[in-house]
Amino acid sequence: MFSCDNLKAKISLDIAIVGAGIGGLSAALACNRAGMSVTIYEGVSELKEIGAGIQLGPNMFRILRHWGIYDPVHLKGVTLKELSLRRYADDSELSRISLSNAEKVYGASMVTVHRADIQKVLREEVEAARIHIELGSRVQDIDFKNTRIKIEHCSNWIKKDVIIAADGIKSISRKKILMMHGRKDRIRDTGDAAWRILIPAEQIYKSKDIDLIEMLDNQIAFRWIGPDGHIVTYPIRNNRFLNVVFIHSKKPSVHESWTNKSDKKEIVKFYKDWTPRIKKLLDYVPDGEIIEWNLYDCNPLITWIEGNVALLGDAAHPMLPYIAQGAAQAVEDAAVLAISLAMIDNKNQINTALKVYELLRKERAEIIQTSAVHMRQTLHLHDGKQQEERDDLIRNKGKGDCNPDLLSDESFEAWCWGTDVQQQAITMWNQLVELILKGEQIQSSPDTKELPWLKLLKKWQLIQNDQATTRNSTLSRFN
Repeated sequence: MFSCDNLKAKISLDIAIVGAGIGGLSAALACNRAGMSVTIYEGVSELKEIGAGIQLGPNMFRILRHWGIYDPVHLKGVTLKELSLRRYADDSELSRISLSNAEKVYGASMVTVHRADIQKVLREEVEAARIHIELGSRVQDIDFKNTRIKIEHCSNWIKKDVIIAADGIKSISRKKILMMHGRKDRIRDTGDAAWRILIPAEQIYKSKDIDLIEMLDNQIAFRWIGPDGHIVTYPIRNNRFLNVVFIHSKKPSVHESWTNKSDKKEIVKFYKDWTPRIKKLLDYVPDGEIIEWNLYDCNPLITWIEGNVALLGDAAHPMLPYIAQGAAQAVEDAAVLAISLAMIDNKNQINTALKVYELLRKERAEIIQTSAVHMRQTLHLHDGKQQEERDDLIRNKGKGDCNPDLLSDESFEAWCWGTDVQQQAITMWNQLVELILKGEQIQSSPDTKELPWLKLLKKWQLIQNDQATTRNSTLSRFN
């Protein structure tokens, strides 16, 4: 029986990856490990250190362990031991979830890192594997019929066996695939935005403030939830920085913009009624102009593939940050896609391999994507009856029903963190290929149909109607 640790491609494949973010670099490593030839095409001329802290779930770290890069990433992060969810006004704790058994139960821990650190480790691994990254090579066009890409300011087409489009939420590949199906690429403005700051440990220790020192020194991710917003804090870089994210509803805009200019006065005004501990954090927001990052996503797509071209990561399923799964789902995509391509016997089967990848990944990723939308609405309730019912359910862990905070829901945690997508791809390969060749309808996995949180998503009517037209519609989980 094949193992994801030693799986090698049966044939030689030449792969182009569009984008050198976490998803693109992960796809390059996964394909290279399986013996494929890989070139990455990245539009920017220099890969700079950008972003702030992110949380990496056990499902992602389990894959990194298979790839042999668990330790380099883990050494740069902080292993979380607990998740604390609190009320915005009085700092009362609604729930505290222990993560101490995550390693034993899921084969990996939950770790916080700086986005730049995980990207640096992935890039170093890519360079060590002698995978070439073509910087300053923005893909201008894609020829799906002949599996070719054209680089901006270059006249020649580049022919490949497979093109993996990991070009993010602004993906030109997604736009062109949807155009071929008569659809328009619509990015959805969620109405939320985020301010992000990193507070150095020296400043916190200098303050001698017990509340702030607790947030920095302990391996806990704190969340405060309130009307139209929430705040997340956790330590990163071996507790040398406290990462703080202020998520809030933003002012309406008639123009699509990825960032806005803001200032400290706006932040202080928005959180004026929040607990004194939050006001202490606000003291560390720098004076002057601050970048406000608008949060966008998109509806589930009609398809992720066209010919021998496949979408991956945010190009396929841009995710809101409320479920801490954006990076993890991109890495899961990369792992499953590499396994699917490694299983084929000849190049005529490439499109079949991509269809297997889509069947294994699309429904799962889009359920998680939809779960993040649900979490946004759940966390940002105004004070009142709904908020009181939510808080009671969270305090009592759902009372046999779904916990409104999915990160505290045991069934969601087990499904999201516990599913081994790599072994699933190997085990289900023959069955899925047979179904594809017969053109039969693909049914959802029976083990997830009755989970309470999936029923809640249907109740909240967050699954988009146009997804029902695809053969692996998320709605089929509720049939």
